Order: sequence, then C-alpha cells, then structure tokens
Amino acid sequence: MTVAIEARDLHRSYRLSRGAWGAGARVQAVSGVSFQVERGSVLGLVGESGCGKSTLARLLLGLEQPNAGQVLIDGRPVAEMGRLERARKIQIVFQDPNSSLNPRKSVLSILTMPLRVHGLGSRQERERRAAEVMDQVGLPRRLLQSRPSGLSGGQRQRVAIARALIVRPEILICDEPTSALDVSVQAQILNLLQDLRAELGLTYIVISHNLAVIEHMATRVAVMYLGRLVEENATAALFSSPRHPYTAALLASVLTPDPALGLPETDLGGDFPNPLAPPEGCRFHPRCPQAMAACSRQAPAPLRCGEGLVECHLYGGSGAGKQESVGSHAR
Repeated sequence: MTVAIEARDLHRSYRLSRGAWGAGARVQAVSGVSFQVERGSVLGLVGESGCGKSTLARLLLGLEQPNAGQVLIDGRPVAEMGRLERARKIQIVFQDPNSSLNPRKSVLSILTMPLRVHGLGSRQERERRAAEVMDQVGLPRRLLQSRPSGLSGGQRQRVAIARALIVRPEILICDEPTSALDVSVQAQILNLLQDLRAELGLTYIVISHNLAVIEHMATRVAVMYLGRLVEENATAALFSSPRHPYTAALLASVLTPDPALGLPETDLGGDFPNPLAPPEGCRFHPRCPQAMAACSRQAPAPLRCGEGLVECHLYGGSGAGKQESVGSHAR
C-alpha cells in the first residue's frame, strides 16, 4: 500500500502573551508526532481534550506551520504546495455544521463556492457537480435551494460532507463528525462516510472522543497524550490488547449499558497535567498506576511491538517481548 499522508516529527508550540504565567511562557501542543496513513485506510485519533488533536489537524491541513518537522501528502511536503493545490488534496468535515455552514447562503451557493474559488467549470458545470455530490451524500436535489436553517442536523452534516467532497480531495479529516448530532442519526452519518470511502477511495483521519465511533470507523488507531503519540496499532489489536496504561485507562472509561457494572474506574491518579509545565520523563507517569522510578527521569523511546508502536518503559526491558526502538521518522 502507498502512503497517502505522513507526519514526520511534528512540533508545534505557542507563546503566551499574558496571563498568570507571564509573557513568554510557551505551551507545547504537539511534540514529536510521527505517523503514516496508507491510501484508502482510516486512522482514528483519540485522546483527552487538550492533548493536541485539533492542533495536529491544523498542521495536517497546512492551516498552521510546524516549528519543526513536516507533513507530506503523496510523498510531497505540504509546505511546498500552494493553498489551492493543498485544498484539492485534503479537506475537513467540522464538528458542528450549525457553525461551519453560512446561514445566509443556499445549499447550492455553499456547495459551488469551492468550485468558484478554484476556478473550476462554468456556472452550469458547477451546478451539475453540486447536484451530483448531493446524490452521493443521499440528499434530494430539491434541497439545493434551501438554507441550512431549513435542514435537520443530519442533513446539515451531509451538506458539510458534500462541500468537502466537491473538489474531489484524496484525504478527509473528520473532526468529531457526529458529536453534534442526535444519536438516532449518528449511525447514518458514519455509514455514509464508510460508503463514500469505499466508493471514492478516500483516506480518512477521524478525530473523536467516542471510542465506539473509532472502533467502527478506523483501521488503525493512534492515542495522543499531552502532545505525544503514546500508542498506535491496528484497531482490533488495540481494543483487545492495549499496551500503554493510558490506552487501557481510556478503554476502561467507556460506559456500558449494564447498570450492574456501575460507573467505570480508570485508576488514573491526579489531574490532567498543566501543558505549560509538562512532567519530566514520561508525561503520563504522575497518573500512571504502573509507574516506575525510570518513568519520572527519562522519556521513553517509541518501540515497535509487532504491527504497532508504544511509548512506555514497561516495554523497554527484557520482559517486553519482541520490540525494537524506532526513530522519530519511522512512526
């Protein structure tokens, strides 16, 4: 399989201009993140709020530039692409269609705007393409003259998906694509995305707090914690045998429909650390139930475990099984 998009040792920090920490304080939102997504596959990206998922998405889209590292699409650095060329390659479906769609415009105007910006087709050709993409996302063409306020939540999200697809991108980033929708329509949108991937050969990066969504959609899962990728593996392997203690805690936090089981216990000590002052050594060690002395002194190197990767001292010793250290560009 060929690699559709790759992140190589991405770093992104922000300088704070004011506040309790004073001017000049820096927060490291993304710290040494590397991964590859094969063409036609789905990478699920999970982690707590504030772990750097949204910043990583902006770096992949080219909306922000990394302090170090690079993003490659089809082996070519995104930094070398122009804005319009980049937009033809990769698009995003935002979390909330209520805020991502212009309420003053018709669906037809919303869908044809990207084509006008790219200078693609005549007016008749743009309108024909808008009608085609409405068919693809399962919306009747009569809604082209409607405004977003006249649509249901599920219909608005379908319009948002159609807008992302209208320039025929290769890669789609789905940022919490169902979290703003009623439970009754979430499965419909997820199934639509799966059908579109199969029909159009799309590559997805799905960002979600909902582990059930990730398990349903993703072929591989990457777990992020405080700016780092701490584990990556095939979906079935990660959900059945999580290696990193943080991944295990995330999976243990999922509510079940059985009231006899009560509320889940994650066994995480302490609160989420301050990103302005991340812990020394392993960033997860203050909350880790399996922390060792080395965890507070030295950051663990990423290790290859079978088909997956894990960043944890538990897998650095003689009892770790078959692991090998990997460089920052090999993730």
